[in-house]
Amino acid sequence: MSIEQINKGDNLSQSENIVESNIEKLKALFPEIVTEGKIDFKVLQEVLGEEVEQGEEYYRFTWAGKANARREAQKPSTGTLRPAPEESVDWDTTQNLYIEGDNLEVLKLLQKSYAGKVKMIYIDPPYNTGKDFVYKDNYKDNLRNYQEVTGQLDEEGNKLSTNSDSDGRYHSNWLNMMYPRLRLARNLLKDDGVIFMSIDDNEIENLLKIGNEIFGEENRVDILKWKRKKQPSFLAKHTAKVMEYILVFSKQKNVLEKLSIEGTSDSTKKVINISNNESIRTFNKGVRVKIGDSGIIKAGNYKIKTMEVEYLNDVKYENGKTIEKVEVKSKFSTSQENIDKYIEDDLLFITSNYGLRRDVSEDEKGKRKSITDLLLKDWGDNQESDGEMRELFNTTEYFDYTKPSQLIKNLIKSNFTENEIVLDFFSGSATTAQSAMEMNMEDFGKRKHIQVQLPEIIEEKNKAYKDGYRLISEIGKERIRRVATKIKEEHPEKAKKLDLGFKVFKLDTSNIKAWDGNPANLDNSLFAAQDNIKTDRTEHDVLYEILLKYGLDLTLPIEEKQIEGKTVFSVGYGALFICLADNITSKVAEGIGKWKEELQPEVCRVVFKDAGFTDVEKTNSVQILKRYGITEIKSI
Repeated sequence: MSIEQINKGDNLSQSENIVESNIEKLKALFPEIVTEGKIDFKVLQEVLGEEVEQGEEYYRFTWAGKANARREAQKPSTGTLRPAPEESVDWDTTQNLYIEGDNLEVLKLLQKSYAGKVKMIYIDPPYNTGKDFVYKDNYKDNLRNYQEVTGQLDEEGNKLSTNSDSDGRYHSNWLNMMYPRLRLARNLLKDDGVIFMSIDDNEIENLLKIGNEIFGEENRVDILKWKRKKQPSFLAKHTAKVMEYILVFSKQKNVLEKLSIEGTSDSTKKVINISNNESIRTFNKGVRVKIGDSGIIKAGNYKIKTMEVEYLNDVKYENGKTIEKVEVKSKFSTSQENIDKYIEDDLLFITSNYGLRRDVSEDEKGKRKSITDLLLKDWGDNQESDGEMRELFNTTEYFDYTKPSQLIKNLIKSNFTENEIVLDFFSGSATTAQSAMEMNMEDFGKRKHIQVQLPEIIEEKNKAYKDGYRLISEIGKERIRRVATKIKEEHPEKAKKLDLGFKVFKLDTSNIKAWDGNPANLDNSLFAAQDNIKTDRTEHDVLYEILLKYGLDLTLPIEEKQIEGKTVFSVGYGALFICLADNITSKVAEGIGKWKEELQPEVCRVVFKDAGFTDVEKTNSVQILKRYGITEIKSI
């Protein structure tokens, strides 16, 4: 037994190979189509029978560049995401991610770690108005193109540019940007997941068509109409536009639950209505209290927004439940008999700000009202989004159009996301991050958010540039920090239980010379020294690349230990051990084996730096690890 070295082209040197994965699925479904390891299309046609379209004239949606866009979605990425803890908040504990980079490459890199794990995606992409930016991909080498766009290399090659409506391929350019990204995004969704895509009337028909193709017409849920403006413009040339659209597609519509904002899966309802007359209800012991494990709510009157509750005697509670009978005066909307039943069924609870609500029973959950396709009141508008930016940054001039958090919060709320991942890969001003954080504060959910944003350069004439920001992504990160600060100041007790941090990662070429697919680095790699790791990269850079390529969550717990003077990382409580040091001896392997015995992981793998030890020490290390039951050992 020896250590297997991970070389360029190996599955662990790149992102998910979607073509290979699809071929394996075909082979599993139709083993008879495989001849000497290859797909025999004639046999496949025979298997599919009359379902294969033979003629030239049939309905299809195509444009200049579609074939390349489709191929690009299937091409693996050799890039990586480099950690930036100095720009992060609560790096060691947070489950949230903020990723700077071209979202096409980032979505590829997330395929292994997050395929089938995202419950909801919201995107607000460029609307292709003739004034906004459209990323023109270089399908030969997107990573090099990305470096040029972000100023990391010279100015040769494709640039981020305005997609002018005078361009002969105006719509095609936009479609070529959107198509591969949506193909990759679909892979990340859970079977009961949903994607919401904001758009206006410039590209709604095209977005609808590629949505139908990628997700399937049978998985199209709706086209929501959102009133973005309270008042029409008097300057409109023909008609005043006050509506935008949100296209809704599911991964599998047959398992998608009803979209409703009558609460989430832990949905709640009022037991008090301000239009009712005051009355007194008796609460038997056993009412849940969402304030703390034990304590006393002093008798008295408590006003919570439009709700007013008077506890006529002290409310004593232990282990999160009241231990004595309590008399309560308020404008109850339900009878004493119902109150008794709610307490008996463990539905009634005292909220964190001393109000009263109840959970919706299992019988009621199936009767929740769906959201309508017309989003008017309580869905926010552009005046509210301006107000949010003004409150956080004291200006509305950073972005021309931002979405109100209430709109995104309602979308998040509609889809049972409390313990799920919410992704936005056109993050912009990071409204989705704010919305997820505030929803967690409101319902004590554990939502995790992933934001992806191109570090687009801000023009000097922009107010944000004058205020010290150089990249759009800098504003997004700062917004998340300021929202976290605001929550801590306004709700200090709740904030202690919330994840208000985020880990920052930045797209770059591979840290491993032998894995690097960037032609710009070809000459250097041909005459490289024995050490396979680039000189400007750290052990932590390599560590997170290995996590990505192994398909592990970027927020897994990582423990660091010194063994025989060498740094060893344990990822996911011993699921993966990594040592990238020089002059490794078999004593390091012995230490890893003992650490593995302490942690008792179900699966255990080890990765070393190939140039880190001599052939003798390598052989001895393999034998020692084998003795501890570790058989998957690789080197880079």
